[in-house]
Amino acid sequence: MFQILALTRQLERQGKQILHFELGDPDFNTPPNIIEAVIRAIRSGETHYAPSAGLAELKEAAARVTVRSRGFRPAPGQLLVCAGANVMIFYAAACMVNPGEDVVVPDPAFVSYFSILKFLGINIIRVPLREENEFRLNPDDVRKAITPNTRMIIMNSPSNPTGAVMTEDEVRKMYEIAREHDLYLLSDEIYARMIYVEAGTKHYSPAAYDQCKERTIIVNGFSKSYAMTGWRLGVVTGPEEVIAKMGLLLETTSSCVSPFIQRAGIEALEGDQGPIFKMVDEFKKRRDALVDGLNSLPNVSCLRPKGAFYVFPNIGKTGLTSEEFADLMLNEAGVALTPGPVFGEYGQGYVRLCYTNTVAVIKKAVEKMERVLRGRRG
Repeated sequence: MFQILALTRQLERQGKQILHFELGDPDFNTPPNIIEAVIRAIRSGETHYAPSAGLAELKEAAARVTVRSRGFRPAPGQLLVCAGANVMIFYAAACMVNPGEDVVVPDPAFVSYFSILKFLGINIIRVPLREENEFRLNPDDVRKAITPNTRMIIMNSPSNPTGAVMTEDEVRKMYEIAREHDLYLLSDEIYARMIYVEAGTKHYSPAAYDQCKERTIIVNGFSKSYAMTGWRLGVVTGPEEVIAKMGLLLETTSSCVSPFIQRAGIEALEGDQGPIFKMVDEFKKRRDALVDGLNSLPNVSCLRPKGAFYVFPNIGKTGLTSEEFADLMLNEAGVALTPGPVFGEYGQGYVRLCYTNTVAVIKKAVEKMERVLRGRRG
């Protein structure tokens, strides 16, 4: 996505107007109370090393939130403060999986899963996410993918790139599969706060079954739900022996997360949540505008996702590949989006759009896309 962003910047320098739907970076500013908290911390001198595992105050705040959101209180040794969610995935895979062993990964999925596992020499076992299942990870498909060489399963709900939210039954079955085969279950829950509460939809975590004491590793962070992508802050929860190993790797590679950044995290968790609720409400309006608009386009269909801020429309009936469709929209409509195969082999025939833009811009983008598609048919 960053490569696509670089291309769009080049086109913009040439004078072309581009509407951006390619990068999952909320267009909202970080709430003012969080910004003030970091300013206070810097002015008070919190600019030195912090404990490598994280400030006790942030871990305590995260534990209190976990009680409210997932029904259990993790011990301090189950929590590790990291510089964002990507590095948590790297640490977990590096510490828990040997080169040559297998990790089961949904496809399409967050691109860093694949690049991290490839870098570590780990075998990627892809499980397709099917549109007929609303792109939810199917436990039956996961079970079939398990081999004697499997060490870990990665799951992500709500999902990037599809916005799919797994059901309680699906999440329970995922945990049962991991327990049956004695596997680690890495649950990427970075979008857990970004669920559109409708028709009974809610977030379910496999941590409910072992309280992260045996095999569940929760990846979570502040980037998306608190509009803090540039702050690089997250908290991973897992079994104490896993967190200890991950902590050693963190200490070796990056020492610690800046203490003033951690103060911002404390304020995010314990301060006014009103701006966050308003942001999610606005994302829901944008989702509806974009889904309705995409479904009005010729030969394009789009499910209505239940979480995150992505849509994953099917463009197969246009007769174009995902890459051709994305190129056409960028060069002819001035709309930047991401081809589905960026997110995995099973993304062909789809594209991803991030609705981190206003409703007005969304409607403008749909109009431009419609003109191009109808002009192409004529």
